[in-house]
Amino acid sequence: MAHQKTPYQWSARGFVAPGVILVAILLYLPLLWTVFLSFTEYNGLGSPDWIGLDNYVEMFTDGDFVGSAMNTVLWVIGTLIIPVGIGLAIALLTWNLGGGIWLRLPFLIPYALSGIGVGVVWSFILSSGGALDQALAAFGVTDPPRWLLDAPLNTIVMIIASSWQGVGVNALLFTIGLQAIPKEPLEAARIDGAGGIRLFTSILWPMLRPLTAVVVGLSIVASLKTFDIVWGMTKGGPGTVSETLALTMYKETFVNSDYGLGSAIAVFLTVITLLASVLYLRQQLSPKKEM
Repeated sequence: MAHQKTPYQWSARGFVAPGVILVAILLYLPLLWTVFLSFTEYNGLGSPDWIGLDNYVEMFTDGDFVGSAMNTVLWVIGTLIIPVGIGLAIALLTWNLGGGIWLRLPFLIPYALSGIGVGVVWSFILSSGGALDQALAAFGVTDPPRWLLDAPLNTIVMIIASSWQGVGVNALLFTIGLQAIPKEPLEAARIDGAGGIRLFTSILWPMLRPLTAVVVGLSIVASLKTFDIVWGMTKGGPGTVSETLALTMYKETFVNSDYGLGSAIAVFLTVITLLASVLYLRQQLSPKKEM
């Protein structure tokens, strides 16, 4: 016998329906439209012309796309090693330290800036003849590197600029995780003589594992869609040597008016981001089998 819906269930669905409809309009319909455009040739005027997989073929055979994909991989690696690693180190060093919150505060201030704001600040520092070059000249360095003009140096210094912004929030998240660790296992470990690296590897790191998975997952997603800092510092140049996938997508769509190719890049970037997030979080958060 079919289960009949109660008046309460129908009322609940009525309250939920506006939110579901709003999400469908603002999220799912644009996503479906983007997927459709990726199979068309469309310049924003008239009607899209169906061309099948041509945009995807062009995308994967374009040297500029391959370069931006490699830069994006470099961003993923760099933003995992630098801001996450330094954030963890700061959290560990200031965790049980008196006034530790004041030591962490300077690292949090850059997080209040927008990505474009960070790009403007670091462009002033790293541009040719900028603040860093002038400081080096005071020490006798007359031929400094071209920080924002040579690849892959420009991508590396932009990763450092992004890390300057992201270290503080990672330190804050790790500090919250450390403060949530029960005192009993820490006290027992110290009584057994554990301290320093041994305490970290045996007690702290295993207990921080769920939070670390979230922090790393967020860093992966943020690095895959890096746009604002690159746009603010180099606009992907010189030429296209410092472009990321998100920046290439933007340029193809809104600068070159190639909405089909831009949509194909957007679909590819979305799929890669979802796969990376789901696979990483499933691997990290799944229960470990006992040996």
